[in-house]
Amino acid sequence: MRPTSWWIGLRACVRAAAEPEDGMTTAELLGNAALGIAALVAIWAVLQALGLDIVNWIRGQLGV
Repeated sequence: MRPTSWWIGLRACVRAAAEPEDGMTTAELLGNAALGIAALVAIWAVLQALGLDIVNWIRGQLGV
């Protein structure tokens, strides 16, 4: 084995590891979509439970 061959191999490994990804995979996109939908459902549930109370509180604060 030549003394410089390990250096060339090391450079190739480091270069391959340092390259950025070209884009998002389908699994990543589906995971992000699922998290977004879960957040919307959670917000909707909170508004359903507290929505009328919040509106009444705002009306009371405004004196309407």
